Amino acid sequence: MTLKHKLKHMKTAIFIDVQNIYYTTRDTFKRSFDYKKFWNQIETNNQIFIANAYAIDKGDEKQKKFQYALQTIGFNVKLKPYISRTDGSAKGDWDVGITIDILESAEKVEKIVLLSGDGDFDLLLQRVIAKYGCIVHLYGVKDLTAKSLIESASKFFPISNNFLI
Repeated sequence: MTLKHKLKHMKTAIFIDVQNIYYTTRDTFKRSFDYKKFWNQIETNNQIFIANAYAIDKGDEKQKKFQYALQTIGFNVKLKPYISRTDGSAKGDWDVGITIDILESAEKVEKIVLLSGDGDFDLLLQRVIAKYGCIVHLYGVKDLTAKSLIESASKFFPISNNFLI
């Protein structure tokens, strides 16, 4: 452990792949993730430097209330429009945006917390650990989190009943 990581309250950046967390907790537990409880736990031992929640905007009232609740907790909510294609498929992910934001914050923080199960982030986690010396904590639904992603993180925290509403 380097001197950078000896701080009790590490400067921490949080990045949440909202769609991934929503669908994995819903499909596995039939329940929702408790963002307030998560925030309170992270805030106890960390100095939150930045906290971004990445979501898709369909413009409905229920979503707007959820986004407002995230902002009230302390998250910066970043929205992308939901794109419905003519062939019936839909598009709306934040992988590139999350990646850019993590890379831009890696030099400024000691710890990165990522909530996602998306294996596309495995190389990103490896890079911020190797190049910037960050500790990377990963939260995801164990059965729906890519093994390569779990192995790339400094520590994996499986989402279970303790973070569900």
